[in-house]
Amino acid sequence: MDFSFTPEEEAFREEVRDFIKKELPPDYEPAMAHPMERSTAEEVEFRRTWWKKLAQKGWLGLSWPKEYGGQGRSFIEQMILKEEMNYHRVLAGDQFGIDYLGPALMVHGTEEQKKRHLGPITRAEIFWCEGYSEPNAGSDLASLQTRAVEKDDHFLVNGQKIWTSNAHIADWCNFMARTDPDAPKHRGLSYFLVDMKTPGITVSPLINMAGGHSFNEVFFEDVRVPKENLVGEKNRGWYVATSVLNFERSAIEEAASLKRALDELVEYVKETKVDGEPLSKNPLVRHKLAQIAIEIEIARVLSYRVAWILNKGLVPESEASAAKLFGTELVIRTAGAAMQIVGLHGQLAPGAKWGRLRGQIGGWYVACLGMLFGGGTSEVQRNVIAIRGLGLPRR
Repeated sequence: MDFSFTPEEEAFREEVRDFIKKELPPDYEPAMAHPMERSTAEEVEFRRTWWKKLAQKGWLGLSWPKEYGGQGRSFIEQMILKEEMNYHRVLAGDQFGIDYLGPALMVHGTEEQKKRHLGPITRAEIFWCEGYSEPNAGSDLASLQTRAVEKDDHFLVNGQKIWTSNAHIADWCNFMARTDPDAPKHRGLSYFLVDMKTPGITVSPLINMAGGHSFNEVFFEDVRVPKENLVGEKNRGWYVATSVLNFERSAIEEAASLKRALDELVEYVKETKVDGEPLSKNPLVRHKLAQIAIEIEIARVLSYRVAWILNKGLVPESEASAAKLFGTELVIRTAGAAMQIVGLHGQLAPGAKWGRLRGQIGGWYVACLGMLFGGGTSEVQRNVIAIRGLGLPRR
């Protein structure tokens, strides 16, 4: 891996920073929790407006080929964009459309599907959600039971999805359903696209422990999905789905947002005194923050390694799992350290008189626990690293 950035990449980073400085509202109040956790009407509207600005710059689908609405730039530049945006706790676009669905359609979609869906993603016109997990199918995703029965010109879908991020604000959903119940579980699945306004789809909110709403349950009851919305071959949806998971697991978002959190914690311990002495002189506090700083750099390098591999035209399997595993578990460690440093004040909500760091610590500490499961559990990532990365036997 080349650890240096080219002059062009450094120039692009400065361009992104200048754009953020100019366009991000001065009163924008970023939260420590992932931006997707914030889904009030005002925050969703801000997100859509922000993405429109990115679309005008041509930064949505930055690494996509030009014929699909992208700029054909490198995955390293795509990573730079994400890193700078997430440091300021704003999203670099609709990740479900840009990072997951888009690459899947480019590889497996028909020309009509590409023409219909890729352009609206890069123009910030259509937003997506992803229907994978079910109540009894999370880590063992291939055991999902949502059924799609082939009819004349459509598939009739019945079933339930859970933990569907952004389903309450998405225009379309890409999901998997079982089309051959008699086939081995990995071979009887198909990959579909569906308009969320289709009759028979019901979205029910799931509020997390921190009071945030990003997750949802999605129910399908006799939902008609046109056959032209089948991506790839029938009964081979597993291969479509797994081809995009490695894009989800690059984890640069975690490293960038943690760097911002670390900077805020460093300022806090410098300004806060205990028994007349700044917290920054406490050796335990210094060691905790120094360890976090080291691990953030490790997470950052692991993430850029994924982009470097993609730039070479290769598929990062165990490397993506390593980045995801280390990055998400580092979030948990950092939030825990923040709670220890701030103490009981960290449990106070935003707006509380004695709250610290805008009352963000408690909500962040609780909300980030879900990161151990989203995008594949830590146990699944360790299995991928062991089997595909180290060549260890399954048993």
